[in-house]
Amino acid sequence: MPTNDISPDQPVTDVILIGAGIMSATLGMMLKELDPNLTITVFERLDVAAAESSDAWNNAGTGHSAFCELNYTPERPDGSIDISKALKIAEQFEESKQFWSFLAERYEVKDIQRFINHIPHMSFVWGAKNVEYLRKRHAALTQSALFKGMLFSEDREELQQWMPLVMEGRDPQQPVAATRMDLGTDVNFGSLTRGMFNLLQVKPGVTFHFHHEVQKLRQKEDGAWRIKAKNLTSGETIKIRGRFVFIGAGGGSLPLLEKSGIPEANGFGGFPVSGQWLKCINPAVIARHEAKVYGKAAVGSPPMSVPHLDSRMIEGKRELLFGPYAGFSTKFLKTGSYLDLPGSIQLNNLRPMIMAGLKNIPLTKYLIQQVRQSPQDRVEALREYLPEARAEDWELAIAGQRVQVIKKDKKEGGVLEFGTEVVSAADGSIAALLGASPGASTAVSIMVNLIQKCFPQQSATPEWQACFREMLPSFGKSLADAPELVAEVRARTNTVLGLNVEVV
Repeated sequence: MPTNDISPDQPVTDVILIGAGIMSATLGMMLKELDPNLTITVFERLDVAAAESSDAWNNAGTGHSAFCELNYTPERPDGSIDISKALKIAEQFEESKQFWSFLAERYEVKDIQRFINHIPHMSFVWGAKNVEYLRKRHAALTQSALFKGMLFSEDREELQQWMPLVMEGRDPQQPVAATRMDLGTDVNFGSLTRGMFNLLQVKPGVTFHFHHEVQKLRQKEDGAWRIKAKNLTSGETIKIRGRFVFIGAGGGSLPLLEKSGIPEANGFGGFPVSGQWLKCINPAVIARHEAKVYGKAAVGSPPMSVPHLDSRMIEGKRELLFGPYAGFSTKFLKTGSYLDLPGSIQLNNLRPMIMAGLKNIPLTKYLIQQVRQSPQDRVEALREYLPEARAEDWELAIAGQRVQVIKKDKKEGGVLEFGTEVVSAADGSIAALLGASPGASTAVSIMVNLIQKCFPQQSATPEWQACFREMLPSFGKSLADAPELVAEVRARTNTVLGLNVEVV
């Protein structure tokens, strides 16, 4: 990260955060803990924090921990289960809970249940082949301390107790199975993000500019970045210089990264995927389901479209959602423009985008089918999970917009990625987060890695190392094969966060 003196033609700040979502909130809080003297400036194009991808209605909110998400544990050609991604994500989510616990204790946070609550995570499948897959998945995962306590059952009476609505009216001859992890959580990332920003905004040296859209980013000779932003209310523009810039604008990150002009951004493109929920409006139905029940994704569907019947706590109210149903829009943000996708196409990413498109024709067909669905089609999909669902108990709600990463590839020409990716300049002066799931749930791990990469000298000091360990007691250690450490960490986070779950 450059430390050169900066000319005084514009106001100067140490850190500029573009986008007031979960990523920027996490990074801002971490940096202020590591160095309280840092000055931070936040730009957000909307008039409130966490209104796009981090918002409760736009985010799956599962607390993605790989307990129930079957797309994290693919079956290999030889029939074995690859659990490597599940182990990584489970470990990253434990790090997130450690950081939230640190903040809750340090700032004496009240009403923690506004952003995190305990709820069982379940995977549910039907058909003999899928039952066998789930059995093998359970056997593989429970070898790790991170998944100790996960239950597997084919017993219909037991499954009736776990998820009565899912079992009622189901064909008694249909082979079914489920796993259950009682350590699961429900996370309102919108509430969490706004809570962190509330803590951040009262710290000295922190400035917020809401309803401001960043229009230009340019690196000067001294290594600093000059940012030009427009006030969308008054039309006035402001310019500011920053030593480090983080672009955490969700779907809006790609266009801003392209404007930066850094060579590391060459070849990156984006494929937008929209979503919809069926939202239950019958309180009696909502009250009878208390779990996050995930199934298997349709062939060719994106990870964000893994179907799930999802109990949620949103603003203190119990909700029940099913979906999401995928769709296609050329917008990169829910509040974006239909010109977002065509405007992102450049000479350096044209070939990767074309090649990725040609190799993902099944995905395109799937999205077209989803867009053409009728209300009856959506209810029929719901009835695969809720056999006795009534159409009048559900209404359609618009979910968030996601932009999947397209990147150049020497062998394939271009590939479509379904995770998150941090793109940073060689000098560490600017970084951007692209992609979607599991995103918010692993924000802490992503930001720790980003800090170590973009602030290497500071990160290596004893002071910063000690602070990392204070924020994350498992920092620098692997949890996957450390039963005692996992039990210790979970006992602490469950107590601090009020999850009231017995650690097995």
